[in-house]
Amino acid sequence: MILMMGAAGAGKSIQGHQLADEYGYAYISTGEIFRVLITGKRRNEMLAGRLLSDEEVIRIVDTVLELINTKEQFILDGFPRTKVQIDWLLKQCEAGRFDLPVVINLEVDQKVVYDRLKKRGRLDDTEVAISRRHHDYLELTKPLLKYMQEKGIEVYEIDAARDPQAVHQDISLALGDLINQKA
Repeated sequence: MILMMGAAGAGKSIQGHQLADEYGYAYISTGEIFRVLITGKRRNEMLAGRLLSDEEVIRIVDTVLELINTKEQFILDGFPRTKVQIDWLLKQCEAGRFDLPVVINLEVDQKVVYDRLKKRGRLDDTEVAISRRHHDYLELTKPLLKYMQEKGIEVYEIDAARDPQAVHQDISLALGDLINQKA
């Protein structure tokens, strides 16, 4: 399992899709899934940039993971984002559901993120929502990378402010042994 992490606008979807296409991996984007499945008041809150609860996220991710062969390599984009979610993931690994993941963390500064998200033009890419999501990433998710490393998860830091092809090359180099084992 490859976890694509980084702030909204870091390029997780572009890189995740490219890896999935190149190596035949399943690609699961929690953001895409949430935009399809979450409705009503919770959808409006999500579009405003508020995170879903750990219980909601875990329930949805767990359901989606039932649909794929988790013994084969796959890419998970946008999960985990909290310590509770990481602990759930680690328990699943301990239970043998899947192997310990590796993390590709796409590093990019807030100005680049803002510019990319404004160009993307999704309904939920308002200034307030972009700012809230970036703040949540810096405060909640980014500090968890160290926790993941302490738990034995390999984390690769990738400079994602560059051309997507250069970023992809760095990801492929970082994942070299993993890609070669599973290819």
